[in-house]
Amino acid sequence: MCGIVGLFLKNPELDNSLGHLLTPMLVEMTERGPDSAGFAVYGPQPPQARLKYTLSGADGACDWPSLAADLEQLLETEVEYFVRANHAVFILPAQEAQVREFIAARYPDLHITAIGSQLEIYKDTGLPAGVAARFGLDGMIGSHAIGHTRMATESGISGKHSHPFCSGRDFSLVHNGSLSNHNGVRDKLRHEGVTFDSDNDTEVAARYIAHRLGRGRSLNDALQDALMELDGFYTFAIGIADGFAVLRDSIAAKPAVLAETGDWVAMASEYRALAALPGIEQARIWDPKPATVYSWSHERMARAA
Repeated sequence: MCGIVGLFLKNPELDNSLGHLLTPMLVEMTERGPDSAGFAVYGPQPPQARLKYTLSGADGACDWPSLAADLEQLLETEVEYFVRANHAVFILPAQEAQVREFIAARYPDLHITAIGSQLEIYKDTGLPAGVAARFGLDGMIGSHAIGHTRMATESGISGKHSHPFCSGRDFSLVHNGSLSNHNGVRDKLRHEGVTFDSDNDTEVAARYIAHRLGRGRSLNDALQDALMELDGFYTFAIGIADGFAVLRDSIAAKPAVLAETGDWVAMASEYRALAALPGIEQARIWDPKPATVYSWSHERMARAA
C-alpha cells in the first residue's frame, strides 16, 4: 500500500508556494506508506546548456567538495552545486553519459536520482514528515511536483528503491499499486539496452514509458501503450518538464481523486490530502476514469489563452 500526490500550478503566482502546498499533502498520506517518502519538484532552470543532476548519498556520507573538484577536472568547467541533507544538486553541462560513467566508476555509493533542466528528486527512508523536513520541501519553489509515501512490499527499503523514479531527462513517475508482469517487461527492456537501478516494479513502469517517449511517442500515446503492456492494478502520477499526467489501469481498483480550480490541478490517493488546498471548496472534484489519460501542460494553457 502506498500513497501518491501531485500538484500542477496553473497560476505562476503560486510557484513560490509549491513546496508549502505539497508538504501537507504528502504528510497526509503517512498511514498509506510510513517506510519511506520522496518527491519530484520541477523548479527553476539552470543557465542555458546546463542540467541539474540530483545525487543521493543516502547510504553513506559523501565528500561533496571533492566530488565537485573531480567533476571540474573531468568536464573542464566550473561546477556549481547545493546540498540538501544527504542529497546534492550539481549544475553541469549536458554531458549525461560521461557524468553517469564517471559517477559509477569513481563514486559507486552515490545514486543519481534525477537529471533534467527543471527536475530535482529527493527520497529517503523514514516518515514522510521527517523526509519533507530533512530536505526542506516546505520552502521549495516550482511549477509542479509529484510525491509518494511507501509501504515496501516487493523490494528493499532504501532511498534507491523509493519513489519517484526518473527514467529520462525531466521525466518522473510515482505509482500506487502492483504490476504483475514487471519481470517480463524488465527483461524485454534490458534486451533493448535499458538499464535499471533497482528491482522495484515502479521503475519498470517509468523505464517503459520513457523508452516509448524516446521512440518518438507522445506522452498520451506512451501511456496508451502502457495500458496494453503493463498488467496489474495501478495509478500513475507522472511529471515531465512542461506538465503533469495521471493514469489508472483498466479496472481502476487503486484509489485516486482529482481536483481542479483556475489556479491548480491536484491528485491524491485520498481526498483528505487535498482538503487543505486553497479554494478546494470551489474545485471540481472527480474520480479519474479507468484507462483514461488525464494531462495538463503550461504550453497547452498558453495556446488556449
